[in-house]
Amino acid sequence: MKLIAIDSSGQAASVAIVEDGITRAEYTVNFKKTHSQTLLPMLDEITKMTETDIRGIDAIAVAAGPGSFTGLRIGSATAKGLGLALEKPIVEVPTLAGLAFNLYGAAGLICPIMDARRQQVYNGIYRFAQGRLVTVRDQRPIAVTGLIAELNEMVRDGETVTFLGDGVPVYKEKLEKGLVVPHFYAPANASQQRAASVGALAEIFFAEGKAIPAEKHEPIYLRKSQAERERAERDRAAGRPVGETEDGEYAHT
Repeated sequence: MKLIAIDSSGQAASVAIVEDGITRAEYTVNFKKTHSQTLLPMLDEITKMTETDIRGIDAIAVAAGPGSFTGLRIGSATAKGLGLALEKPIVEVPTLAGLAFNLYGAAGLICPIMDARRQQVYNGIYRFAQGRLVTVRDQRPIAVTGLIAELNEMVRDGETVTFLGDGVPVYKEKLEKGLVVPHFYAPANASQQRAASVGALAEIFFAEGKAIPAEKHEPIYLRKSQAERERAERDRAAGRPVGETEDGEYAHT
């Protein structure tokens, strides 16, 4: 099978073409540009370089969230637009599972963290068992102090924890001070979102029948957007009823 993979859930924008277990092309940029500026030109570049006719792909894979509210919107809109135009299904890959897949086969617990602001991170905890990614803790927003306490409690018998994601440089000092269990940090080549990892995991999901029609795709939010939080705070301060929002509309901007 051949698919296009997209990840714009965090600071890096990344696109890839994955075919039958091979990464044909991957283009990742993490440099002060909005994903709306970079994503489509990057996709156009890799399809040209690989002489890929996108009408011949089998599916579009996308990092579906959590993550940056704006980044998720851009990535999801791009994936959905392609899916609708090409009449191709979408494979939704949880952002943190995609991040964990960067460290395929690593021993111990894999602990991706994305900065969710206000001393919180988006986090999931994973391990690899018999070549499969196993979810130990499903993705959730959690206070950094809470994550540290949880890891100190659950890690036993010399097991290690490996951290990755854009939350590492933000909270590394707190992690170092609070953790009493053996832990490491992923190197630069594996520490950020990669569309090739999203695509590789999507191949597995596709084979398991987890693709969905493009029109049904919606990004996964785990926190209210910053604008919604600020509006709710203003409403509470003024004694007004807090404005209603859609259930599950959670992410940071």
